[in-house]
This record gives sequence, C-alpha cells and structure tokens, in this order.
Amino acid sequence: MRPVALFFLLLLVVSGFFACSHDGESGKVFFRYNEADNITSLDPAFARNRMNLWGINLLFNGLVQVDDQLRVQPCIAERWDVSPDGKTYTFHLRKDVRFHDSSFFSEGKGRKVVAADFVYSFGRILDKEVASTGTWLISSYIKSPQNFEAPNDSTFVIRLDQTCPLLLNILTVQYFCVVPKEVVEHYGKDFGQNPVGTGAFRFLKWQIDQQIILVKNNHYFERTASGEQMPFIDGVKITFTADRRNEYLQFEQGKLDALFDIHPTYKDDLLLANGQLQPTWEKRIQLLRTPQLLTEYLGIQTNDSLQIHLALKKREVRQAISYAIDRKKMLTYLRNNIGYAAHAGFVPNGMPSFDSMRVQGCSYNPKKASQLLTKAGYPNGKGINPIVIETVATYKEMCLSIQKQLAEVGIPTEIEVNAAPAMLTKKRNSGQAMLFTGSWLADFPDAENYLACFYSPNGAPPNYTRFNNYQYDCIYRQALQENDSTKRYDLYKRAENLLVEEMPLVPIYYGEVLRFVSNKVQHLGNNPQNLLNLKQVKILP
Repeated sequence: MRPVALFFLLLLVVSGFFACSHDGESGKVFFRYNEADNITSLDPAFARNRMNLWGINLLFNGLVQVDDQLRVQPCIAERWDVSPDGKTYTFHLRKDVRFHDSSFFSEGKGRKVVAADFVYSFGRILDKEVASTGTWLISSYIKSPQNFEAPNDSTFVIRLDQTCPLLLNILTVQYFCVVPKEVVEHYGKDFGQNPVGTGAFRFLKWQIDQQIILVKNNHYFERTASGEQMPFIDGVKITFTADRRNEYLQFEQGKLDALFDIHPTYKDDLLLANGQLQPTWEKRIQLLRTPQLLTEYLGIQTNDSLQIHLALKKREVRQAISYAIDRKKMLTYLRNNIGYAAHAGFVPNGMPSFDSMRVQGCSYNPKKASQLLTKAGYPNGKGINPIVIETVATYKEMCLSIQKQLAEVGIPTEIEVNAAPAMLTKKRNSGQAMLFTGSWLADFPDAENYLACFYSPNGAPPNYTRFNNYQYDCIYRQALQENDSTKRYDLYKRAENLLVEEMPLVPIYYGEVLRFVSNKVQHLGNNPQNLLNLKQVKILP
C-alpha cells in the first residue's frame, strides 16, 4: 500500500476511534449509552427489567409520572379526582398528545390520544393472552377490563374492586403507558420490536444485538417551566456491547456519553476507596449519585412446616447472623463505598417513608451475636451444623466475606454458587434455599412494594422466606386500606420493626445510583428509581 493511501486509512480509523455525540454524517446530536444485557422488548406490557424499562420510558408516556424526588406528577392526565370511598379515579386528559407519526395513521401523521386508548392499554395488562409481566401490580384491585371506562375522549375512569391508596404510585410504572390499538393489533407479539408511543423520542430502527436508534419527536407535548419544547437532542443510540471491558474502553474513548453500571473490575479505575471520583477523571466526567430503591439481603427460610435448618428455626440464631456482619467494612473493601450499610429494616433509605430512628436494625456487634447464640443453646456455635448459603456468581465475594465473619462468632457455613435459573428454582421450591442472597428493586416508590415480600398469602415470589406471622399480616392489610400517608407510614414502621425482631431476612446494603457522565452532558439528573429521563438533556459541542 502506498504511504499516502496508508495515511488516509489511518486517518479514517482514528476519526472513528474518537467519535463523539455529534454525528459527523448527519450533523445530529445523539445521547449514546450501552446495554450490556440487551433489551428484549419495547412493549410497555413487558417492562419487566431495567433494560426494557429505560427504552420504554424514552418512547412512551402514562397518565402520571414521578419526578426525581419521587413525587407523583401529571403527564398525559392533567388532573384527577378520587371518589370519597376511594374506589373511583377519574383522570382528565390533555388534548394535545399525539402518537408518533406512523403509516398506520391517516396521512402518516400521529393521531390524537383519547381515553379509549387507555381503556385498551390497561385492558392489555389484565389480558391473560397478552401475559403481561405487570398484571400482578393491579390484579388485586381490578378484576376485569370492564373496570376501565371512557365516558368521552378526554375522561378516563378506573373503578376499583377494593380501595388502593397506592394506585397513583403504581400507575407511574411503565407498564401503564398508553399504546395505539391499531398498531399493536397489526404487529401482535412483534409490537415490542416495532413500538409506536407518545414519548419524547420515537423509534427509528433496531439492529439485533447491535443497536437501537431513537430520534426526536418534534411534536412532543411537554415543555420546560420556561416554555421550551422538549427534547433538545436529536436522538438516542443504544448499543449492545456485552463485553464489559469493551464497554469501559468505549466510555474512556468518548464513544459513550455515560456509564451507568460500573463493573467490579473497573471500579478502582473510576473510584477511590472512599467512593469519590479518581482525580484523573475529574476534568472529563461528572459523578452523579443518589440513594437507590434497592436492598441487597440474606433471606432465611423461617416456616416451621418446611424442612429447614434446625438452627435457623431459632430467632436468636437469625439475629446473631445479622449482628455478626460488619456491613461498613464490606462496603469499603468490596464496593468502594458504593451504597449504604443496611442498619435499619428492609425498606431502603431512598424511600419516602424510610426512618432509621424508628426502625433500628442490627449494627455490627459480635459480642451480642455470641450472647444470642448462647441463649439459643449454641454457645460459640457449638452444635450448629454447617449452613449452606445459596448464591450466584455476582455475590460470591460478598458471601466469602460473610462466611468469614460468621465463622468468627462460631457459625459454620458453606457457599454454593448457582446459575441464575437454578438459584431462582431453589428459592421458589419449598426448603431448597434455607439461607440465600437476594436483591429487591422497587417497582414503584412506596414501602408496600418491599413489605409485600413477607405477607403470608403471597407465595414465592415474592415471599421467598415463607414468612408467616399473623400480626404482621394484619398490620400489612391495615396499611393497604389507609389513605392518609402519615398513618400508613406509621403502620409500615410497625411492620418493619416486627421483621427486625423476627429476622426472616438480614439486610446487607441499600443501593446507590451512580452515573458517570461526560461533562458535555447537561441536565441528565438522577433519581432513586434509577429511571433514565433524557427529555431535558443538552449536549455541548
């Protein structure tokens, strides 16, 4: 190859290597992020995981939404009324919301959203043939699609079979976004790969296992407080690089505008041991962090009717396990102080009802752990057969640390690492997982979403511990009927303190959302639900 040709070839390679948000071919500005675990569907009926949910949140809207402080705000519904008995919700819809332009609409122009669209969309969530993964969120309160009504184009009514003070919180979940019937019925199960919504961005193309490209919706209805129309960027590019090393390198080279999930291999490259940003990155990126509605824990099989470990039947042994764990030390050495030591209950500190003064869990106290073991009839752990900790590879390092700390007070353990499907099977099947790692991420911002995990009528999931306590169940049911949030929060705290006493679980960490974002990106924001909102994002040249 001639030197001149080689020079131009190298120039092209280098130009691609240092690609930026401003697309050189189109002159457009795109926000670029990677999903290492891929997206399976962009249909709101299947917003079952964070990957799907983020994409759906960019494309669709619901009646209501949450802000970064977890407050319910209007969206397509301008306002709403609730009947005195709490069983009828009447939503008054905006009249300027349109679906994205599509060939399925007259002249290819997106048609106006009307109340009948919500009747159809909500009906899909209850439809057994659709098999939405979000059915459980409303099926206890709404038994039939006949409970949804559209008396006129701008009024949508929900009639509950029993009161649900949490309904507005539940409706912020992306399962309840509006979809167009004519498009859904045309594509059927393939609607998730051909989505048409109302959101700030509209679907352009999906290259399987490579990327999804969304472009700006020029007819989006929301505006900023100063009256500016959103969004401000031209689109979003979502890539699917599965190799975390390549993902990190792409971020380092400026090919991604943000890194949302820090792999343990690279945490020391980005963070100091105290959790602060490495000085070498300070001029290039900003670190956004906030508490997350996530709790990582050890679940304990507690139901005496099952064949469980003899020592775990003793409440004092379960409490001793909790007091024997130094959570702060583990956070420092295993996680670069990402997260918060779980010294309160199961509900994490990002939740509005969180109160560590009124719900006090277990802090590190090996002396008290030893006293509890003696009280249970196992002085220094004598007589306890090894307890198997069931886990997956992601939590092996954490379990090794727990194993060492439990051994220091005399509790012998073994660790069994499972593939994720096998782990789920063991947790679902009675008695196969007696002590196990778990991670609970909130579907909506209310503590009920956590406390449901210990309500005895609930099977597994979510009640993997098979906790069965009459007093707890009564408090839980009472909370579900309480419209006054202050009184409901008081009931939540009573329920949590009972969990702390009975110890069907050992909280380890509360989550924290970390976002490593290019300094060129403005107004990305952060929130405890870890939702991705790009409506107000701007990207500097």
